[in-house]
Amino acid sequence: MTTDGSISIASDELRVKVNPRVGGTIIAITHLGLGLSVLGKVPWDAIDTPIAGMAARDETHWLTRYTGGWPLLFPNGGDACTDDGVFHGFHGEASIAPWTVSVSKSTIQLTRRFFTVPVTMQRELTVEKDLLIVRERLRMTGRRPIDVMWGHHATFGSDLLEGPVEITSGARKVTADDSYDPPANPLLPGVTNAWPMAAGKAGAVDLGRPGDNVAAMAYLHDFEAAWVAVRRLDDAVAVALSWTPERFPCAWLWYELGAITAPPWHGRGRLIGLEPNTTRSAMGLADARARASRLLRLHPDEELSAELRLHVFRPSGPVTALDGDGRAIAA
Repeated sequence: MTTDGSISIASDELRVKVNPRVGGTIIAITHLGLGLSVLGKVPWDAIDTPIAGMAARDETHWLTRYTGGWPLLFPNGGDACTDDGVFHGFHGEASIAPWTVSVSKSTIQLTRRFFTVPVTMQRELTVEKDLLIVRERLRMTGRRPIDVMWGHHATFGSDLLEGPVEITSGARKVTADDSYDPPANPLLPGVTNAWPMAAGKAGAVDLGRPGDNVAAMAYLHDFEAAWVAVRRLDDAVAVALSWTPERFPCAWLWYELGAITAPPWHGRGRLIGLEPNTTRSAMGLADARARASRLLRLHPDEELSAELRLHVFRPSGPVTALDGDGRAIAA
């Protein structure tokens, strides 16, 4: 563990840095051969302590702890709300609470027994060459069923966005969020299209080629294969994220590309979120329930697992498919 409380694991090709004190968040991923980092960073100094009560009262409160990177969202994703008599903070307890940790050269084990829900979760992060493999297992310890959201707020930026990018995916469809509509959102809220095209306020928008000054939220779904990739068009670096489709049937797609001028962003944010999740919308448990959206129901003594794989590599053209290990297949 370093002086800032973070811990790292590495292979010959990949180094992964994690902060167990705030959410067990994956805060940096660097391809050692390329010398390039791929996770997003925020343009402010975050507070490196958990939030009292393990519940951020709103988005601004949560952002005081957010460094970018890859937090886990559980048991809530999106707006703080009261659901079934329980107050859930913005983006859920898992994203800002401390995790118990153990580490070896190539594996980090994280464990938490939650305060807001009767659930224990184990997370295992392993690097294998140019792959990060995230395995999670939860056990429901309560006496009656509960509904939760479970997802990953994987945000990309840094060297990956130091030039124009292309986003490809195994998704068949994309739906623009019907309530997120800041001034720089080019999308018509609530409209579904065939990926990567979306209906826009000024004509069709190619979500696979995002430009600058964009703030947008959409959902990838109807996957032929559960993956999404970001490639820098100069082929300097790329990432490909894949996951268990039975656990995460949709992926939130979030663009913050210098568009939000309010504090704390001040027009300096540059992140793309590729976020597998059990549920849409991204506006919290109560909103999802009101919409009759899919929630994950946990039953007493039930155990569930999930796996995600991130390939970080130098591409040789568009990413069109992944192999069985989660690595991009060369074009």
